[in-house]
Amino acid sequence: MTTVAAYAAPAAKAPLERTTIERRPVGEFDVLIDIKFAGICHSDIHQAREGWGEAIFPMVPGHEIAGIVSEVGPGVTKFAVGDRVGVGCMVDSCRECENCRAGLEQYCLNGNVGTYNAVGKDGEPTYGGYSQKVVVDENFVVRVPDGLALDVAAPLLCAGITTYSPLRHWNAGPGKKVAILGMGGLGHMGVKIAHALGAEVTVLSQSLRKKDEGLKLGADHYYATSDEQTFADLRGSFDLILSTVSAPLDLDAYLALLKTDGAFVNVGAPEEPVRLNLFSVIGGRKTLAGSGIGGIRETQEMLDFCAEHGFGAEIELIRADQINEAYERVLASDVRFRFVIDTATI
Repeated sequence: MTTVAAYAAPAAKAPLERTTIERRPVGEFDVLIDIKFAGICHSDIHQAREGWGEAIFPMVPGHEIAGIVSEVGPGVTKFAVGDRVGVGCMVDSCRECENCRAGLEQYCLNGNVGTYNAVGKDGEPTYGGYSQKVVVDENFVVRVPDGLALDVAAPLLCAGITTYSPLRHWNAGPGKKVAILGMGGLGHMGVKIAHALGAEVTVLSQSLRKKDEGLKLGADHYYATSDEQTFADLRGSFDLILSTVSAPLDLDAYLALLKTDGAFVNVGAPEEPVRLNLFSVIGGRKTLAGSGIGGIRETQEMLDFCAEHGFGAEIELIRADQINEAYERVLASDVRFRFVIDTATI
């Protein structure tokens, strides 16, 4: 076992504090990663504060991990010491079900093992990226391309793949009108990726506060959802709306913005149930859908895509002792656009 420093929430809704945790010995197919950077995702806050239900404490959040391989097990073939790597939202799955065999480990029929707030196959709780090191099976590690700096690559392991996967699945590309709802950590990556895929991109944000940045990142149009005229002007406009917001929405109003056969896809997960009038999907044969992260193969594809197009996340680098302040700023939408922890400060 290796003892490493980490930041953990000792109990639900408690401030995170510096502590130490044990990492398992490097097994035959394991990779030991010196974590360099860890992104702060809104889902870290949901889980640390039990917004999505009962959680495991103490909790070390963090599933946007970028670092350097420092040791490999004897059976490892995919990575070597010194490689630049990433770990996202899961660290294992059953590997045998229909979905796992199809490269959809994120939808493992027996449940994948989350990077934190989960129990591994060894029966021990998993601890995430707000720490100095992590041991992960090589099959759940991805390579960070040389063209991507590790700090801006870290948020791609959740924010990047969570937007890339549905944009690819619903065929965002040339000739498609795509709206990104919300201009935060996920939303800004959705704008960059949809633009790079060749779609005509519209941002739907509560206000026009981030309009200049949205247009600079690749949006063609930018509208405020607080303005009722927006919903009149854009009625029947979009092939795809990707919702990245974690607040309950008036789904009927947004479904009216879709073209016939359009899809409204949720990647933001509100803590409360939402209401829906089914006539909103019946009229126009519309789809209301959800999407999680991607599988390991697709996550690697996303990283290569971002490197090829020359972009990572827009980040604000912070020290570990600023995590609690960063959580409050995320909740206040006061970040451009993703906080990343410099883990050297842990």
